[in-house]
Amino acid sequence: MYKIGALMLTLFVQGGSESVTAQALANGSNVAHPPVAPADFERALTVNDRYGGLTVNVPELPFWLTGVDAFVYRRTTHGEYQFMLVDAATGVKRPAFDQARLAAALNKASHKSYQAGHLPFDRFELTDDGRRLDFLIEHVRWSCDLASYACTSTTLGVDAPDFQQLSHDYTPPAENNPDQRSVSPDGKWIAYIKNYNVFLRSKDGLQDVPLSWDGSEADYYVFSTLSWSPDSRHLAAYRIRPGYKREIHYVNSSTTDQLQPEYPTMVYPKPGDVLPLPQPVLFDIAGRLQIVIDNALFSNPFELSSLQWWEDGRGFTFEHNQRGHQLYRLVEVDAATGRARSLIDEISKTFVDYRPLVMNQHGTGKTFRYDVDDGKEIIWASERDGYEHLYLFNGRTGALENQITRGEWVVRGVNYIDPVKRQIWFEASGMNPEEDPYFVHAYRIGFDGKGLTALTPEPANHHIEFSPDGRYYVDLWSRIDLPPRMVLYRASDNAKLMQVETAESSELAAAGWQPPLSFHAKGRDGKTDIWGVIHLPANFDPTKKYPVVENIYAGPQGFFVPKSFSTRMEPLTQLGFVVVQIDGMGTNNRSRAFHDFAWKNLKDAGFPDRILWHKAAAARYPWYDISNVGIFGTSAGGQSAVSALLFHPDLYKVAVANSGCYDNRIDKIWWNEQWMGWPVGIEYSQSSAVDNAHRLHGKLMIVVGELDHNVDPSSSFQLADRLIKAGKDFDMVYVPGADHGTPGTYTQRKLLDFFVRNILGQTPPNWNAT
Repeated sequence: MYKIGALMLTLFVQGGSESVTAQALANGSNVAHPPVAPADFERALTVNDRYGGLTVNVPELPFWLTGVDAFVYRRTTHGEYQFMLVDAATGVKRPAFDQARLAAALNKASHKSYQAGHLPFDRFELTDDGRRLDFLIEHVRWSCDLASYACTSTTLGVDAPDFQQLSHDYTPPAENNPDQRSVSPDGKWIAYIKNYNVFLRSKDGLQDVPLSWDGSEADYYVFSTLSWSPDSRHLAAYRIRPGYKREIHYVNSSTTDQLQPEYPTMVYPKPGDVLPLPQPVLFDIAGRLQIVIDNALFSNPFELSSLQWWEDGRGFTFEHNQRGHQLYRLVEVDAATGRARSLIDEISKTFVDYRPLVMNQHGTGKTFRYDVDDGKEIIWASERDGYEHLYLFNGRTGALENQITRGEWVVRGVNYIDPVKRQIWFEASGMNPEEDPYFVHAYRIGFDGKGLTALTPEPANHHIEFSPDGRYYVDLWSRIDLPPRMVLYRASDNAKLMQVETAESSELAAAGWQPPLSFHAKGRDGKTDIWGVIHLPANFDPTKKYPVVENIYAGPQGFFVPKSFSTRMEPLTQLGFVVVQIDGMGTNNRSRAFHDFAWKNLKDAGFPDRILWHKAAAARYPWYDISNVGIFGTSAGGQSAVSALLFHPDLYKVAVANSGCYDNRIDKIWWNEQWMGWPVGIEYSQSSAVDNAHRLHGKLMIVVGELDHNVDPSSSFQLADRLIKAGKDFDMVYVPGADHGTPGTYTQRKLLDFFVRNILGQTPPNWNAT
């Protein structure tokens, strides 16, 4: 049967009128749970709003201002934000600006109702010698005078560098706009694009000639790639042959400004699609010559990086990410001859994680490059010994000079490099075997790999921000059970200059908030520790038993168990559930062998490790009931939540899957070819929830947003279609107008209802009567 409600399409609805005890026993639970009242649901839906207002002086990540030895951070006190500015040289701390005046000025200029304690931005720049404040609100750049607090705004175009939008189009557009001009460093020449070719015009306008003749609609030069040599003798650019323009077609059924629906489209390449083919081209300005560059070293690119000239003009470099992501190559092109050669090759039998190495727990790659003395040497990041480390190469010959860092731990980010002292400040995790291997600490080391010095002794998760000149750094550290501290240090001798903030959380604890428990158990190999956290239920009583629900995200781009302090609670804990998060094998920032479990095998999602972890927790804690485990996740977590029921029904019985990519051939190209490989092979089908829908056991609810711009919504509908054809029962929540993750109270409430009904065996409140 089908039921259609205002915001929900329900397919083959489960339910019934059994008693609480009978329903609970039917669902596999060996304990009847106390009745859940409407007030419990209200508490679950508002718990994070309540707890979020009970801390004092909780700092966020700091950022340094340009041109001055000062940094800024936003702190939260009783739910309100305050921007603070610290002068590193004097140690003076003060409000960064008058937030009340700024809010009033913004309201006057924008005709909105911003509050001083909830200004809608978290970063800004001081310009005009500190007299102006510049920041972004959505796609509008604001500039406010700090004397008069008069504000002006500029709406950013889609091509502006500050315009943030989700785009999957890898093909830069063809542009023939003579008004777009690239001026040579010596000011004598202007390069522009006309008729898909590169043209050169002298400053006096007397010479205006084509540099290329081979551009066309199907193979055109791209203005944004024009790159002058520092000596103005050469110009390089990319000529692009467009790829396949795959589009997703949406139905926006419930627009806010008109009665009839809209039908937007979006360019969205998928695994296996033909990608644009970039070809670097070199021009000799004096001779008006086009120099042919042999593409043998980069003939099958997934992507080529921007062209980067050496300061002496001897040539330029770019980075070649070969399709399939098993080769990442630094290519140098000689300016005089156009000859290309490989300087450094990164090769893997599985994948090279080609994204930049950044200090981001939830998503980081492994590539880093720093040129020393105009490329005389190159600092390069690599996993070639099984862990992410730094290496020093000879930039002229490409020979490895020495490995800088080494050991069974991983470099997580590079903070600052001093090429004169030949020292590197960096962040790493896993060096201390007595700690959580994900805790980040700061270190200093020489280019020669000697003098490794630990800088952050506190057993916690640290984040470092260096001043642009390298003289100072700020250390922000905390744990899940310890509120943040922020400290200012001098880099030259690691001297502590100032205790900037010490967050306070006594009100939070008095209100009943409790931090999650950290727990680890051995993984599938019997040796590797798998780490996770356990969020305890409200009014926890260790003499009782509690059902377990896992919040899963196993995307290989990061790891996702919290390590730093947060007031956030899992809403399900307010209804009597234990909620856990686990990082199994296949996720990031451990050894390379740990990471490789994801390759061509996203359905694995670390489940063999997760199941052992659950069993170990149940053996350790008598209150941990795994007789009827639930699971939920969003995006890749949605895919994993479905996989739990398809491939591991012995443990997982109930799942809510939100915005999932249930077949990796339907999802965006970059994420899926990175982990599932290219060409598209049988592994895609083996990991596909769509192709394995007939395996479904247990209770499933699929949640999908009508306008999901991250994961093609058809993924959810193809899963539903295959489940129906297999005769399976499931629920489906379709949210008009919603984007990825379908945020909002409605879908949160549906998740709570689903687990209460199918794990506790209770009937949720009648929300229409409430």
